[in-house]
Amino acid sequence: MESTKGRPAHRTRKPRGANPFLSTLGVAILIATLFTAWTPNSLFAGNLEEQLRTLLTPQAGPNSGFTTPQPQLRIGIVAGHMGNDSGAVCTDENGRITLREADVNFEIATLVQKSLAARGYQVDLLNEFDTRLNGYRAVALVSIHNDSCEYINDQATGFKVTASLETRDVNRAQRLTACLADRYQQITGLTFHANSITEDMTKYHAFSEIDPNTITAIIETGFMNLDRQLLTEQPERIAEGVTQGILCFINNESVLPTAVPLPTFLP
Repeated sequence: MESTKGRPAHRTRKPRGANPFLSTLGVAILIATLFTAWTPNSLFAGNLEEQLRTLLTPQAGPNSGFTTPQPQLRIGIVAGHMGNDSGAVCTDENGRITLREADVNFEIATLVQKSLAARGYQVDLLNEFDTRLNGYRAVALVSIHNDSCEYINDQATGFKVTASLETRDVNRAQRLTACLADRYQQITGLTFHANSITEDMTKYHAFSEIDPNTITAIIETGFMNLDRQLLTEQPERIAEGVTQGILCFINNESVLPTAVPLPTFLP
């Protein structure tokens, strides 16, 4: 993920306001508590789906792309870098581009969108700087990215995920992240590479553009070097990991405790 590369200058977003969870300590505490054993009734009273529907009224306005409110739960999936730039790239010995992050992200995001839609959800497939992100309201928004194609070391494999720390509901943000990490790791076999989560992820631009009631997360599904074969040859498996993580959150499923190292933010 190269979230600031090629970003239009006029789309720069500032955080809504001071939030103690934006500090490194706050982020560390958040990540450290993600994998507490969650149970279906631990966070919500009553019918979860009915409570979530209160967040799902589509945006109004002639250019919003939404017309009549739909009965399904709305979910947003961002295909990282699409419509803006290539993201990270892989090149051959002659310097020719052989793989673009934007293309990998788009294939995975499209599969997630189709999988969730087939289950009856209303799913918006969004570009990186999609105009619909402004004030976007949904039960969840997940942005899909991938990490560098450069060889770093033998440990540069695995996935990363973090939630918006500007949300009005930290508990639900924690739950979305915990569900994504748990289900994704189970299905793909990749490990959580928490020690390389960067500010580009924790302060991802969409976090400050969407409606603050929308629970959102960003996931880097792998490293385009050591994880390239899995990402390109088994995109359905990658997408299923993301899909099941979202369903875990929506359905308030249990997440088993998992030991996770605290993140060390890189410059």
